[in-house]
Amino acid sequence: MSREKKLKKPIASFILLTNIIFLPLFLLVGAIRIFGFPTWVFDVVHCISAWSSTFAFAILFKKIYPGQSFTQFVKEKFKHKLKFSVILTAIMIQAFIFLMILFIVSNNSEVDSIFTISSWGMLIYFFFKNLLAGPLGEEIGWRGFAQIELQKKHSPLKASIIIGFWWGLWHLPIWFTTGFMGIDLIKYILFFMIAIISTKIVMTAFYNLNQNLIIPIIIHQFFNFFIGLINGNLIDLIMYNAIFYLVVAVLIIVINPKKVLYGKEDASVINCNFQ
Repeated sequence: MSREKKLKKPIASFILLTNIIFLPLFLLVGAIRIFGFPTWVFDVVHCISAWSSTFAFAILFKKIYPGQSFTQFVKEKFKHKLKFSVILTAIMIQAFIFLMILFIVSNNSEVDSIFTISSWGMLIYFFFKNLLAGPLGEEIGWRGFAQIELQKKHSPLKASIIIGFWWGLWHLPIWFTTGFMGIDLIKYILFFMIAIISTKIVMTAFYNLNQNLIIPIIIHQFFNFFIGLINGNLIDLIMYNAIFYLVVAVLIIVINPKKVLYGKEDASVINCNFQ
């Protein structure tokens, strides 16, 4: 029996295939909106497109990890017992950022309502739609695989910046649907990338403290959810998030709790645990 060859550049192959799968799905989402399909059809296809990284990883899995089970791999990412202190700290940080942005926007806004959601039913629907159209679909590939795989060669901090950059760039088609042009588009992209990379560093730190994929899923969910709740100028909202998450990321880098982002001895232990 011939042994299956292992993929030489698994992360590069993953990023490339993720984009190849995402682009036609993204175009399909656009077509559905243009031709006036029901909202639920748009939401379903939008959610499916967010899973492009998971689809790519599943397709490549046997070539990346020959002889291993994809299902078992995914289960391993959730096996560690969740630490209440880690979850609570992450949520409190994000809640504080949300309240600070809410305060800033409310003082500068002239709209009737500061919130985009007007009922509890819509709030619940928005929460779960965001969960399916982002965190659940993206974290297995980008965090569960790409981040951990890159940490075998680089410090978690360096790996976070690299994966954060490519994760942000994956959103490129979406940037050109915002309606922004010229300097506004440049500002949007700049703040978006700062926010994404900063959030990625925060995710990595908290994930490495607990080593359960639920952690980055929660952080990703509340990042998307909170920004979608506030009724304000999109560039301003992205800018505020970029600033606050960058401050948090820098503080975590400086503190480096339990050396989860860098430090030879502890980084080696983390990498061994991930293999």
